[in-house]
Amino acid sequence: MAGIAESVRNIWQVEELRDRILYTFALLGIYRFGTFVTLPGVDANALAEAGGATGGSGILGFLDMFVGGAFSQAGIFALGIMPYITASIIIQLLGAVVPYFQKLQRQGEEGRRKITQLTRYGTVGITALQSIGYTINLQYGATGQAIVIGSTFFTISTVIVLTSGTVFVMWLGERISENGIGNGISLVITIGIIAFLPQGLFNEFTTNLNSNFFLLLLEMGIWSLIVCGIVLVSQGMRRIPVQYAKRVVGRKVYGGTTQYLPLRVNAAGVMPIIFAQSIMFIPGTVATFFPDSAWMQSMGSFFGDPSGLGYAILFFFVCVAFTYFYTAISVNPQEMADTIKRQGGFIPGVKQGRQTREFIDNILTKITLPGSIFLGIVAILPTFAMMAGVSQQFALFYGGTSLLILVQVTLDTLQQIESHLLMRHYDGFMKGSRVRGRRQA
Repeated sequence: MAGIAESVRNIWQVEELRDRILYTFALLGIYRFGTFVTLPGVDANALAEAGGATGGSGILGFLDMFVGGAFSQAGIFALGIMPYITASIIIQLLGAVVPYFQKLQRQGEEGRRKITQLTRYGTVGITALQSIGYTINLQYGATGQAIVIGSTFFTISTVIVLTSGTVFVMWLGERISENGIGNGISLVITIGIIAFLPQGLFNEFTTNLNSNFFLLLLEMGIWSLIVCGIVLVSQGMRRIPVQYAKRVVGRKVYGGTTQYLPLRVNAAGVMPIIFAQSIMFIPGTVATFFPDSAWMQSMGSFFGDPSGLGYAILFFFVCVAFTYFYTAISVNPQEMADTIKRQGGFIPGVKQGRQTREFIDNILTKITLPGSIFLGIVAILPTFAMMAGVSQQFALFYGGTSLLILVQVTLDTLQQIESHLLMRHYDGFMKGSRVRGRRQA
């Protein structure tokens, strides 16, 4: 505790870092405030009596967690930053198959600016389409009684407000990344997930505090071990040595050093679980359009019950498959091999060019296997937590997308704070810890 208190004092003494953190908290506070501002034409009390706009579970409940409850409350930030994430994924997938986007990825800073601009345009288009679907979802069913204005005007105004809200949230995320601390887009998602954690913890404590205190301690202990495991795998990497030959330019000698090419065990991050979860929601959503089909309803009940053992097994294998898929499109061994060759480097014992690419690809395939299995296990841990009697709201934080995002975003933000402190000769939060990422002297 003394070390943490000292780190906090050091942060406060560094004016630039202090201003960045306060700026980040201020923008995140604006975002949280916006989630409680209801859309024009919606009676918030009537909507609450109808059970909100999510129906309680399924893909709508999943989206509601990422926007901090704004989806179910019909807030102006109901779609949050998710359309931007969707647009980013689409652009990234296009970069793997479309030559134009591949060319932009190789153009350095100029190419990144164009990709960012295209992502923004895509965000506006996706948000407009999703806003129409959200409007239809509000107007029909039990939530229809909460709409107090005309259908046409409500649709037009909701599309405009939701699209503007998402663009504003995207702007907040970019401002945090530029002038604050951490990745702004990731922090916006994280603050929405954190909004559900206190209530989940409170419900779990009040349920088990008097009836079974030992069970409560066991739950907290297992949860802590899961968090430690996620930290370990998230920071785990295989470092490939790359030797650079000496070369003389004028009177200066360049190269002659050994550097390392880091390959992460979990190079795909949290994206495979998001992909897999989206795919698993599709059959249940389709089944709602065929209420008279017994086969479709049975399929919908199977995919609509995340606490079932069969669902968990299928979800595990889908996560493993998507981990390999996303790693293949996000990590390019050919590009790595070309960069090493262009810079005059080589991997000891491996020829430049094709053999270097095959060597990197072989290592990447091997280390992705334990990473994919780990992601699959983390993805289905909430299912087993619910089977063990943990409440559904707290079980979501036993693994899955929510816990992975919380841990990884926290680590990234702490490492950025660490870098600011080390540049000014202060010790950071990770002094004496085994969390990789802090430079050793």
